[in-house]
Amino acid sequence: MATATQLVTANRLFSQPEPWAHRKSVEHSPYGLPIVDHCANCTLRSDNFFCSLSPESRRDLDAIKHTSSYPEGATVFVEGQSARGVYVVCQGRAKLTTTSRDGKTLILRIAQPGEILGLDSVISGINHELTVETLQPCQLAFVAREDFLKFLKSHADACLHAAKHLSRDCQSAYDSIRSIGLSHSALEKLSRLLLHWADEGRINEGTIRVKLALTHEEVAQIIGISRETVTRMLGDLRKRKVCELKGATLSIWNKAALEDLAGA
Repeated sequence: MATATQLVTANRLFSQPEPWAHRKSVEHSPYGLPIVDHCANCTLRSDNFFCSLSPESRRDLDAIKHTSSYPEGATVFVEGQSARGVYVVCQGRAKLTTTSRDGKTLILRIAQPGEILGLDSVISGINHELTVETLQPCQLAFVAREDFLKFLKSHADACLHAAKHLSRDCQSAYDSIRSIGLSHSALEKLSRLLLHWADEGRINEGTIRVKLALTHEEVAQIIGISRETVTRMLGDLRKRKVCELKGATLSIWNKAALEDLAGA
């Protein structure tokens, strides 16, 4: 079954704030986000990477990171670009994609707040293998490659967290291959993805509802099929009273039927 790290929208290019342009702390950014410039007093903390470091490590991180805000659809870095540093998602979500020679795009996962982007390329010294684009207004913290590597060398807890993060990304790749490559049909792939989202939803009067911000095209890019196929299958599932994706809301009326379709 697809995992959270797979959920993961580069064609639309917006003006990207320079990563070294540290923004003055204000109540809200131009994109409506409350700006938090210091990890030590951040109230948005999660259990991911930088957020779970020791107070001393967070203090030293504050001294080398630079916080910027990005609009929806902004490209953070692109496949093949040299890795200048890492980006930490403080607020918002971003999609990680790869593109084939014939232009087909696959969404590998959707990064959530607290996750770090570009870690593998920065540590290995190779160019980025993925493109990262914001799905909604985001606040990202940038740390230059040289500063980040020095930070890892002098902070054992950060080094351990980096290793765990890389291990999790590797496991995510295994799960993605298993989910996409071993599913017997497009309907099975879609059903598995919808079931994963069901685990994150809320139940009201027997209906599971999940808030999503993905188009049919983006859903298709997650499971490696065409947008037309996704639209057709969602229409069929709606007619069969199994589920419906309407706007930004997924409503699942019959989870048992969806499990049968997914082979769960």
